[in-house]
Amino acid sequence: MKTQQALLLIDLQNDFCPGGALAVNEGDAVIAVANQIALRFHQRGQPVVATLDWHPHNHGSFASIAGEAPGTLGKLDGLTQVWWPDHCVQGSWGAELHPELNRTLITQQIHKGTHPRTDSYSAFFDNGQRSQTGLDSWLKSQGVTALTVMGLATDYCVKYSVLDALRLGYSVSVVVAGCRGVNLEPDDSERALAELVASGARLIEAEGTLL
Repeated sequence: MKTQQALLLIDLQNDFCPGGALAVNEGDAVIAVANQIALRFHQRGQPVVATLDWHPHNHGSFASIAGEAPGTLGKLDGLTQVWWPDHCVQGSWGAELHPELNRTLITQQIHKGTHPRTDSYSAFFDNGQRSQTGLDSWLKSQGVTALTVMGLATDYCVKYSVLDALRLGYSVSVVVAGCRGVNLEPDDSERALAELVASGARLIEAEGTLL
């Protein structure tokens, strides 16, 4: 039986790119990589899925709601939480997909982080693994068993999406050229990629053999 692959584009939204509320350094540099790879998947009839952070305006992870300094740690609903600047608020410009991303190639969109008291780095589950986003069931309905993953940010939403995908039984390749990190600590992204490899993911370049 042929392996059915899908491309998973993680949070390629305005707020994670330069000019956004939680801008990742060079975040917009991955958009061209995403378009190139998405076109190949589209031409092969393989699904392209885009995830979007989609927070209510009063999301508990926001430093403004918690009354804490951005980038510091605390607890949200019993879980360790980084307090973030207000970002990807539902319906806002910052929550929109980057304008240079070719949306015509996207098969499905998945929203996450919609519950006001729980953050959701992973594309599959909230941070407490208490609820699912619907991505796993959708991929299974399409017969997908292998994922190529890229996006923002390496050390948070990409990392936790890949770890959950591996736990759910998908084979996963991560496009290194298509990822950028927050790097609250300078080597957070490198550590994240090392953890993904140790967990069973494969790192590839944009021109890797799986593409």
